Amino acid sequence: MPVVIVYPPDEEGGRRIRVDGEISGRAFGLKDMVEFLRRAGLDTIEDTDVVTAGWIEWRGGGPDAWEH
Repeated sequence: MPVVIVYPPDEEGGRRIRVDGEISGRAFGLKDMVEFLRRAGLDTIEDTDVVTAGWIEWRGGGPDAWEH
């Protein structure tokens, strides 16, 4: 599995996503997270996988924290 770090929400509610050391973009919800992970090669990832994945490091709040 890739190393995934989700940074705390910014003032606009976006969270920077880092996959294997590279910034993938800014997510504004779980659907964005799924898209970034699909682009990283994880084609079978779903919203529920993102919420329960132990290999995703959530900083500044878990998968339900999208507001600053």
